[in-house]
Amino acid sequence: MRSALCVVATGWVLASAPSAHAHESRPLYVEIIEQEPLLFSVQWKTPPSVPSGNAPEVTLPPDCELVTPKAASPSGRRGVARRTYRCAEDPSGRAIGITYPVFNPSVSTLVRISWHSGQSHSLLGAPDETSLEIPARESFGGVAKQYLALGARHILGGYDHLLFLVCLLLIAGTARRILITITGFTIAHSITLALSALHVVQVPIAPVEAAIALSIVFLAVEIVRGDENSLTYRYPIAVASTFGLLHGVGFAAVLGETGLPQTEIPAALLFFNVGVELGQIAFVLGVIVAYQALRLVAGALGKRRFSLEDLRPFETPTAYLVGSLASFWMIARIAGFG
Repeated sequence: MRSALCVVATGWVLASAPSAHAHESRPLYVEIIEQEPLLFSVQWKTPPSVPSGNAPEVTLPPDCELVTPKAASPSGRRGVARRTYRCAEDPSGRAIGITYPVFNPSVSTLVRISWHSGQSHSLLGAPDETSLEIPARESFGGVAKQYLALGARHILGGYDHLLFLVCLLLIAGTARRILITITGFTIAHSITLALSALHVVQVPIAPVEAAIALSIVFLAVEIVRGDENSLTYRYPIAVASTFGLLHGVGFAAVLGETGLPQTEIPAALLFFNVGVELGQIAFVLGVIVAYQALRLVAGALGKRRFSLEDLRPFETPTAYLVGSLASFWMIARIAGFG
């Protein structure tokens, strides 16, 4: 993260270099280290272009008391200053101040904050900014809320995963078999989700995404065949668990794009998975509600009692539609290899 910010800062400064009012190419660099809870060492290095009489002062929020005197340049290094602060409260979410005694020399500011827990953050301030907000610490509650929502959004927006669930529902049939099948799918994808997110197992994502589409095609073909003596119909939990391992790697790809927190990693994995499961439950409940609504509409129209058997004629056309769509996804994903 720090390297990326340095690159951004460098590119921005170089882009503005042709201007007659070009800014100093080197930023003010500030490093804040929490040595023990609420005790912070603050060190900053002023660029050579800033006159010594205009050297800045970096301060923490008002409730942070200066422990060391304002001594100049430790270790004899020109342009370097260091302070130690003890804060009454956690400074997360509040601002540090950057004050120049004479004038603002229009230099950018690069701040690196290292917490006692091992977390670290980098901030980049524009030349006209004289305060920067300290990022909030990662907490169990904050991480849980963020990753719970992320997991639910992913499953509800992942049409390939939802179509796979639809096929499982059609194959399982009864409520008991649906529960067992979904449980097997859940356990399987939870295992590979954790292993992949923690980089214990690393599999190329593109082939996995193609294989996920293939898993939908497989189930669609089984529904069209309708052979209730096949392994898929007799033991849907086995099929759901096997393909669930693939879907878990697909879920982990989302975490790979978002990133795991530096701390509270178990909480992130747990609540992302809980979010996925809640999304699955919400989807299945939505299907049940739609079915019950269909029964009510049929009853209101004076039709005979509506049952699942009335939906049987739609299974094969639905399977053809789902299989065709999944085949398109599979071919498109394979074409994107490389």
